[in-house]
Amino acid sequence: MPFSSAGKGHKTETFINSDMIIVSPGVPLDIKPLLAARDAGVPITGELETASRLFDTPVLAVTGTNGKTTAVTLLEEIIEKSGLNLFTGGNIGTPLIEYVSGEKNADYILLEVSSFQLDTTEKFNPAVSLILNITPDHLDRYESFDAYAQSKLSIARNQGIGRYVVVNDDDPLLHGFYPESGVSVLRYGLKKRSDRNAYIEGNRLIVNMPLQTEQTYNLERFSLQGEHNAGNLMGVVLVALCIGVKQEIIQEVIGDFKGLPHRLEHVAKKEGVDFYNDSKATNVDAAVKSLSAFERPVILIAGGIHKGGEYKPLVEASRSRVKKGIFMGEARHRLEEAFKDVIPYEFAEDMKDAVKKAFSVADKDDVILLAPACSSFDMFMDYSHRGRVFKEAIEGL
Repeated sequence: MPFSSAGKGHKTETFINSDMIIVSPGVPLDIKPLLAARDAGVPITGELETASRLFDTPVLAVTGTNGKTTAVTLLEEIIEKSGLNLFTGGNIGTPLIEYVSGEKNADYILLEVSSFQLDTTEKFNPAVSLILNITPDHLDRYESFDAYAQSKLSIARNQGIGRYVVVNDDDPLLHGFYPESGVSVLRYGLKKRSDRNAYIEGNRLIVNMPLQTEQTYNLERFSLQGEHNAGNLMGVVLVALCIGVKQEIIQEVIGDFKGLPHRLEHVAKKEGVDFYNDSKATNVDAAVKSLSAFERPVILIAGGIHKGGEYKPLVEASRSRVKKGIFMGEARHRLEEAFKDVIPYEFAEDMKDAVKKAFSVADKDDVILLAPACSSFDMFMDYSHRGRVFKEAIEGL
């Protein structure tokens, strides 16, 4: 409902006269009614902060620009297979407040946490937090990348001695992250380094937890493609070990986990051409990671609503991999400007047209990849709707 002083929506007076305002994550904190309420001394908080004050169950919290839902789902399978009672929610779907209104009998609460949720926290204090990565995103809402990054890092702000924050040491920003609160930092990365607690060696994941013997996990049956998913897995394993999950349970789930829809999902193979759906790649970094998963030629379908970042990293990643771009949506002209003189490209009117044009230029062993690098709301209800339409278009070829 729009804000207005003309009788429609919520009036500023309503905000000023409130005892407390609990803001939905989707509402920017700099709209005029909230600024007026803050000036009037009205406490402004969010559902995550409010609910977290009403229980003492230990929280496992996952944040990052990309990969949160995959990591949470993988961790959920590991913890539930270990026999622990788990409540899973947050940004992934079920609000945390629903736990408060229930029996509150979980051994752990597992939360996917967005930067928008963290913006309204004050005392939120996870037992273990995981920061997967921090790359430019939501710059249509934050004044700078630094402001967005500080929002993500605040997940560890209240953590202290006896608690853990797990970080991706390959991320340049997280590599230099040393919290002052006394929280124990566990680091992971693709290559072995002396200060890393987890790394990849061939088809093995090597883990060295403090005061524990070295553990080795076999990755031959791990089905998720891309180095970014190897990173997500390392973070998840470290979180699981922080709460005492046994190695054999973790190994079993590593071999069985099949991933989630719309996240580098293999959809079909037609006439030797593979179709991959990464509709969840709603920012440039996610799209770059999608491209990096393939050594074969790629026809890239991209576009949607521009989110404020630069497309240069995607352009550079495309030079050696993408044989043609198919651009659609509101951002198509921005993509045209960024990719001009780099790769061949053309516009598509809708998803059906994009898939048809991509398939018409594809050769055997090529990949047609939906990795939009943009949000979906110009043409679709959300990223999952976009992914479903992509699949339908493939079926209709």
